Amino acid sequence: MKFFHLSDLHIGKHLFYYSLLEDQKYVFHQILEAAKEEQPDAVLLCGDIYDKTIPSAEAVSLFDWFLTELKETLPKALILIIAGNHDSGERLEFARELLEKEGVFIAGLPPRETDEKIRKVTMTDPAGEVCFYLLPFTKPSHLRKKYEEEKIDSYEDAVKKLLEEEEIDTTKRNVLLSHQFYLSGGSEPLTCDSEIRMAGGIDEIDTRLLEDFDYVALGHIHRAQRIGKGQCYYSGTPLKYSVSEASHEKSFQIVELGEKGQEPVVRKKQLKPLRELCVLRGTLQEVLEQREHAKDFVSITLTDEEEPYMPKEQLELVFDHILEIRIDNERTRRILDLYEEEEETESLFESFASFFETVQGRSMNEAEQEAAQDAWNEIIEGGAE
Repeated sequence: MKFFHLSDLHIGKHLFYYSLLEDQKYVFHQILEAAKEEQPDAVLLCGDIYDKTIPSAEAVSLFDWFLTELKETLPKALILIIAGNHDSGERLEFARELLEKEGVFIAGLPPRETDEKIRKVTMTDPAGEVCFYLLPFTKPSHLRKKYEEEKIDSYEDAVKKLLEEEEIDTTKRNVLLSHQFYLSGGSEPLTCDSEIRMAGGIDEIDTRLLEDFDYVALGHIHRAQRIGKGQCYYSGTPLKYSVSEASHEKSFQIVELGEKGQEPVVRKKQLKPLRELCVLRGTLQEVLEQREHAKDFVSITLTDEEEPYMPKEQLELVFDHILEIRIDNERTRRILDLYEEEEETESLFESFASFFETVQGRSMNEAEQEAAQDAWNEIIEGGAE
């Protein structure tokens, strides 16, 4: 059985103040061409379909186009979709039952009622059944009603409890779709600036919970990588979504499952962006000479010791998509050194935690920390636009 593993489309994303809708459609065309060539049995979209919980009309239209084209290209294939932390699970599940009839299965919310379990979709090939478990982004607060008499303190507790309920048949081939922050034996995945982390590491989940699965299709981390010694893979984003990703090669996974007990064959399919994201460094004159990047997204650091004449205006005559212009010279380094010598100040989140303790006479509990962190993440996301 062959399937595509993609995640973190972040449709509607802005890179600084540039909309990426055109760039996203450009790589979606490449995915569709690969689907036509490879003819996978399934396509897995592992969370963060949209960049915002309330996506723009243009973002929704682009996903509608992509999904329609995908089904026309692969009429017999199943498309399996889970929500990520950027998505609204309720909105993503719109027309869920209707889409099922077309072979599109969506899990926007984790099991929240007593009798609910992780959504399971089964496919069959000559080697037998393959069971796909669709586990969208899950927080402890999602499960309070389901496990009202039990204490679910962490994200790991939440995922562990849900997986234990499944009684997975390990004689069959099992695939998990999940959108969380996984680590392996304390070893974290390689991350970048465009991801959101929870304060205190309360979102961390160890991959030891995933040993019953023959392949784990992960979303959330933006760099494509294998995590741990098992078959746990982050597919990464199809585009570069921050300057920290400038050196990344973007791709998605093509996975082939053989018989039970055989290791999956995992290939990367490279994706070429409409515009590259480049980091340029040097004097103004040196940067201006790099005209091969005129159409790319560029982050520029100028190293001139003497302030050049109208640098921004000169750069804008050459480069169409300037993300930022930084200055790094002896004067700016002296200023930074002075800041580093000062006592480190608390973050805004830490300041709020201290304020809460002063007013309430106690520390925030887990639910309050989660609510405050969600609010802080929304502030960060809003500022990123």
